[in-house]
Amino acid sequence: MSGPSRIRILTVDDHPLVRQGIAGLVATQTDMTLVGEASNGREAIQQFRSHHPDITLMDLQMPEMNGLDALIAIRNEFPEAKIILLTTYAGDVQILRALKAGAQGYLLKNTLHTELLTTIRVVFAGKKTLSPEASVEVAEHAMDDTLTPAEVSVLRLIAAGNANKQIADQLSIAEETVKSRVKSILSKLGANDRTHAAMIGLKRGIIEL
Repeated sequence: MSGPSRIRILTVDDHPLVRQGIAGLVATQTDMTLVGEASNGREAIQQFRSHHPDITLMDLQMPEMNGLDALIAIRNEFPEAKIILLTTYAGDVQILRALKAGAQGYLLKNTLHTELLTTIRVVFAGKKTLSPEASVEVAEHAMDDTLTPAEVSVLRLIAAGNANKQIADQLSIAEETVKSRVKSILSKLGANDRTHAAMIGLKRGIIEL
């Protein structure tokens, strides 16, 4: 195969080793070619404008501009862009956010060797795909009560190590209000205590440190 019939791929990751690994996998395929690399979201947007790749492999956590923001920016400019997000953990809130923003695929990095090439071909064919772990994570919490924006703000401050009084001061609300929000957060997340709630929030991608 030659030229235009190949799937043209842009890879975006702040770890050179991950980019090399992907480049190595792609190099062994006759129907794919790597057209560009970027190490953060800003570079990704520039590279996309230069190369107009068929598929973009985008890391979620990156300095300067994360993968989700870059995905939104690229899709605003190029609505037909096909983007697969790569991440190290399957937080269901992160996954849903990415899918709502227009991601066509969501892959865990520990499955790249087994699932990446298939995922590229599936997305190139116009379908959406989630890695099995990501699908399980989304399904597991599909019926959960979601936290309100006010509760997310409190959870973020809990994770940063603040006591109720400090949270009340920072959010300019009464301490009683904080207590009732904490109670609601523990109930919705099925958490035993504040620390447990913060851990669940981070794991599921509801908050980031």
